[in-house]
Amino acid sequence: MRRVPLDKVRAGAILARTIMTIDGKVLLAAGMEITEEYKRKLQANGITEIYIEDEISKDIHVPEVVREEIVNEAKQMVKAMMTKPSVKTSIDGRKVMEIVDKIISSILANKDIIANLCDIRSVDDYTFSHSVNVCILSLIIGIGLGYSRDKLRELGVGSILHDIGKVMVPKDILKKPYQLTSEEFEEIKKHTYYGYEILKNTSGISMTASYIALEHHERIDGSGYPYQLKAENIHKAARIVAVSDVYDALTSDRIYRKKLMPHEVIDYITSLGSHHFDQEVVDVFIRFIAYYPVGTAVILNTGEKGLVSKYNKKFPTRPTVRVVMGKDGKMLTKQKELDLAQNLEYRITDIWDI
Repeated sequence: MRRVPLDKVRAGAILARTIMTIDGKVLLAAGMEITEEYKRKLQANGITEIYIEDEISKDIHVPEVVREEIVNEAKQMVKAMMTKPSVKTSIDGRKVMEIVDKIISSILANKDIIANLCDIRSVDDYTFSHSVNVCILSLIIGIGLGYSRDKLRELGVGSILHDIGKVMVPKDILKKPYQLTSEEFEEIKKHTYYGYEILKNTSGISMTASYIALEHHERIDGSGYPYQLKAENIHKAARIVAVSDVYDALTSDRIYRKKLMPHEVIDYITSLGSHHFDQEVVDVFIRFIAYYPVGTAVILNTGEKGLVSKYNKKFPTRPTVRVVMGKDGKMLTKQKELDLAQNLEYRITDIWDI
């Protein structure tokens, strides 16, 4: 299977993964043939990408770091929680703990943990999906840092609720489709303090979660907000969530901009390194993130084109590529699997917009 922008999907393609709304309703089931009518239905629901199965991607399996049903349950919980009027004062900490424990167990059940996030999200449900993805990414970093189960739980609760303060920000500002004014941006920035107050007043949730909400936009060099804290003055858990937050935000389509590719965002985060982010956190993060996720269409330095069919944890920039098109631009009658770690004369030079 491979992930494809909806506007690139041709009628007759086979859907490889069931698409559900955040409320658990099935929009289209895996195995269905895509028609123009189905494409319009998906577009109307804010879906911009889907997974398809075709001849070139046959038998390519995109791994799940967390089981799909747990991700869906987590999204539904976050949405239910953030749309309750009572959320502005406190939340049900017990429910959050339960779903975070499920996410931790699902991640730890993987023999080879690689963050290859593969959820299909509606643009309208960005906040809820973002919260869950930031939680998953942060927990992976926590595992890489050797955190105990209790410490992972604290990190997970804080990361899934890091944006809870946005319930206090006017919706017309949150969903504005173009650049914010300086006054509007100042209002957005207040979500950190609002989140801190909500979580601080919630029984059963540790202060770590409150600090994550308050400090996840602080930066190591003091250029962040709300208090321009520096380095060790920023809670370690907030430094973890800062990296996860930026990665998921930049690899997601937004109303006002198109997403970047994972390798572009990893390069961006790495380039900022010790200026904006905790270097130890960045070093762990890049060990567990898929530089070129499985299913990515790539171009090789030879001019040949293919799909990433297998990730290489030891050499993230040198995965196994299924070559499907020759340098002459013609589709191959016989595809070949090329392990770039074993064939050093080959390298990925660009993404293929197939």
